[in-house]
Amino acid sequence: MTVKAITEILEQKAPLQLAEDFDNVGLLVGSPDMEVTGILVTLDTLEAVVEEAITRNCNLIVSFHPIVFKGLKRITGANYVERVVTRAIENHIAIYSMHTALDNVPDGVSGKMCEVLGLQSLEVLIPGTRAIKKLLTYVPRAAQDALLEKLFEAGAGHLGNYSQCSFSSEGMGGFLPESGANPTRGTLGQRHLEPEAQIHITFEAHREKSVLKALFTHHPYEEVAYEVTTLDNTYHGIGMGMIGHLPEPLEPKAFLESIKKAFHTGCIRHSALLQTPVQKVAVLGGSGAFGIDAALARGADFFITGDVKYHEFFKAEGKMVIADIGHYETEQFTKNLLAEYLSEKIPNFAISLSETQTNPINYF
Repeated sequence: MTVKAITEILEQKAPLQLAEDFDNVGLLVGSPDMEVTGILVTLDTLEAVVEEAITRNCNLIVSFHPIVFKGLKRITGANYVERVVTRAIENHIAIYSMHTALDNVPDGVSGKMCEVLGLQSLEVLIPGTRAIKKLLTYVPRAAQDALLEKLFEAGAGHLGNYSQCSFSSEGMGGFLPESGANPTRGTLGQRHLEPEAQIHITFEAHREKSVLKALFTHHPYEEVAYEVTTLDNTYHGIGMGMIGHLPEPLEPKAFLESIKKAFHTGCIRHSALLQTPVQKVAVLGGSGAFGIDAALARGADFFITGDVKYHEFFKAEGKMVIADIGHYETEQFTKNLLAEYLSEKIPNFAISLSETQTNPINYF
């Protein structure tokens, strides 16, 4: 299999279009056409991880965090980023990163946190916006059903737990084929009227390329009249963080103990504990303090994340417990998630879980 073939499988789970604008995701080092001998899955691509890949005959590293985040002006080996890139290139090792693309899918980083905690009845904490687009097009009535079927196959028409959703209205389309045209309906030089259906169909923004390919490939007209608009609707199918319920309420201290055990954390920084049992819990992997307001608005008893600053703890205001369990700790199971996914999709391929400890923080 090539690098491209494997990354296409990864992007079925977390399309790169879902990544935040500030991020740097995708293939960072290497050729997409290179044949892969083995895959090493890691949270961070450090020098020790590259050496591990060499030892284990893996020439593709699938990393959650991007080793190249900001632009490199030179590669001289002056810092760990430059040394990683140099060592990878010298040994023909490709590096691919998913980062916030995986943050924005429900069964991604925060979803894995929920699984570890045993949360139920899960919902996205901060649903995505401008993540839905609508296609409007016109097609001869006789070709309507066939075109819709192809659009559905391309991923259009999904709304929550419903699929193949669309709206159609009938009317009369008119056009005059001019010199050079090759019309499937009508005659050159003569205005033609055709019974048509106007189709409205929505799709997730990251599916635009496949939906338009299906439209142009299967529409019978030589020139396809269409419009694509971005909707402001809130979309609960993607977004940052998750919120759910514990199977049974727990006392705050008991819940802290369960967090510490589940995430193997050296310590937990938290705001004042409440006097009521914990049941509704919000999580957001990585630097997730921006989710505090959303967790409060959703009525969470606990909000678990990483990298909370001093003044941000005050936002709890006695209504919720904010627990900073560490950046690494919230994301540590991500590599397991990716390795399990790849093993399921390509079971006969060499996929290794990195054994290198990449957490830069130590506890005394």
